[in-house]
Amino acid sequence: MTVISEIKQRIDIVELVSDYVPLQKAGRNLKGLCPFHSEKHPSFFVFPEQQTWHCFGACGTGGDVFSFVMKKDGIDFSEALSLLAQRAGITLGPPTMPSKPEDGEREELFQINEAAAAYYHHLLLDTKAGEIARSYLSKRKVALETIKQARLGFAPDSWEATKKYLMGKGYKEGKLIEAGLVIAKEGGSYDRFRNRLLFPICDIQGRVIGFGARALDESLPKYINSPQTSVFDKGASLYGIDKAKDAIRRENSVIIVEGYTDVLMAHQHGWRNVVASMGTSMTEKQVAIAKKLTKNIVLALDADAAGQEATLRDAEVLISSLDKKTTPIPLWSGLVKYENVLDAEIKVIVLPKDKDPDEVICENPSAWRDLVRQATPLLDFAFRAVTNKLDTSKAKDKSLAMDRLMPLIYEIKEPVKQAHYVQKLAHLIKVDESVVVVALRKPKGRGKGAGPSLSQVSSQLLSDPVEEYCLALLVQYPELRQIAKELSGDHFESTDNRELLIRWQDSPGIPTLRDELDIGLLEHLEYLLSKAFPAPIREDEKTRRSAFIQCSLRLQERLLRKQEVRREQLLVLENEAGGVAAQLAKLEEQGIEASKELREIFIKQAQHWRNREA
Repeated sequence: MTVISEIKQRIDIVELVSDYVPLQKAGRNLKGLCPFHSEKHPSFFVFPEQQTWHCFGACGTGGDVFSFVMKKDGIDFSEALSLLAQRAGITLGPPTMPSKPEDGEREELFQINEAAAAYYHHLLLDTKAGEIARSYLSKRKVALETIKQARLGFAPDSWEATKKYLMGKGYKEGKLIEAGLVIAKEGGSYDRFRNRLLFPICDIQGRVIGFGARALDESLPKYINSPQTSVFDKGASLYGIDKAKDAIRRENSVIIVEGYTDVLMAHQHGWRNVVASMGTSMTEKQVAIAKKLTKNIVLALDADAAGQEATLRDAEVLISSLDKKTTPIPLWSGLVKYENVLDAEIKVIVLPKDKDPDEVICENPSAWRDLVRQATPLLDFAFRAVTNKLDTSKAKDKSLAMDRLMPLIYEIKEPVKQAHYVQKLAHLIKVDESVVVVALRKPKGRGKGAGPSLSQVSSQLLSDPVEEYCLALLVQYPELRQIAKELSGDHFESTDNRELLIRWQDSPGIPTLRDELDIGLLEHLEYLLSKAFPAPIREDEKTRRSAFIQCSLRLQERLLRKQEVRREQLLVLENEAGGVAAQLAKLEEQGIEASKELREIFIKQAQHWRNREA
């Protein structure tokens, strides 16, 4: 038994979920208000017999104990494994296995940063030297309560004050340099932050990982940050995420701004779901943090030309980094094809000229509220931003508009919506609509952004032999990677199998994958690598390919059947508990689509066997 299986066996999902959600009986199962979105009528169900949960409301997702903790606490699989192992009383790894030296080093850096944050905070609030920073914050209308909650600080105008304080606490000079608080020089070292307002930057768990610092005089640059360390990566951090995570889940939306003060003022005025990219363009790592909490992302950036261009760059990162879901697209024949559709909504807040979010919020909170409500869908913003800079009477600019906007239109899989934007683009660049349609069908017209390679996320149920057979083929035979593109996390019900598939998809090979995995998944990988296959599969590539294709189609079929079973389950449960008619009608419609999808899978299976026999 692997450690993951042992955890699942020891932890009862009803007991776990009840720590977060009040549950009541619904036949043989339990239900309650979903902890991941606001609702008045319970749509969140726990199934004790299967040890699973599922939200039949806005979330539309479910899973096991691992996926529940990951989604509720906004953590990754490795962190959930550690948390649940502790809850189950299981020690990860062999008892004699020593902890990695880097783990202890990272923990010391967290401690140093925490001590520095407390020191800077004291200097800001309780010393005469901190008056300059207090005066600045007063002018920016930052309330005392906000200062305390954010633990803002002040670095004195001294070359060694911070170093001496922390060394007096027992920390070595070399560690202060490693933490980025002190800069090494020939024959000694000196404080990095001097005469600056300090913004502690925390990870999602609330640990101080670094600092942002604003000059309080004419020093340049105006803002500096901690350097890259083993605990701080600016491109992998979102300022305010530790304070905003609960609001992001509750509102099912995150607003991303640029600056520290933008976040502080938003939180101070009640918009707690706001975080900052700290002046950088969005990165895939930042998107990875946000998408664990919500699929609805709003960008609030500068309104000038540079800001619009930055927003478009951020949008490209979002589209390539956010998850996609496999969605059935009906064909005229009555069959169904599968498309990967962006499983998120991206909007843009268009700020008034020369105004930052904190200025809008302070001067007129209701104006900010209106800007949030009127946030523009990304594609509409992109159309305006691109075409405003072009002369669409010129052939060259028409072509530029096509090249920039076609990849975005290609991402739209809903036929009516896609047709709307095809017509809009044709009208804007003054060409016949058929020209855009033809370009959309050609690979060249789709641009580099078409069909990006995305990580897939699902939250389903328990492991089984079909999943393990499929994964074992993939990890043992690298040549199958090329025909595994239709598989996503959605097809794997067990969190450990799903996580391993995702890591495998993102890894160039098994040696690298081994280095990246935590003890739980590494144990599972070694188990799959050790699985023995019969001689025909070991010795013949054609047989292996056929076996994998059949296995892949079986997983797709099972997923669709599971959707139909869940629909029927919900009908029974809601009849027992007096459900909501609108939700049932929606599920009825989804059930019809699932039947069509199954028909398509059966046709694929039949074609595969015909091709094999031929």
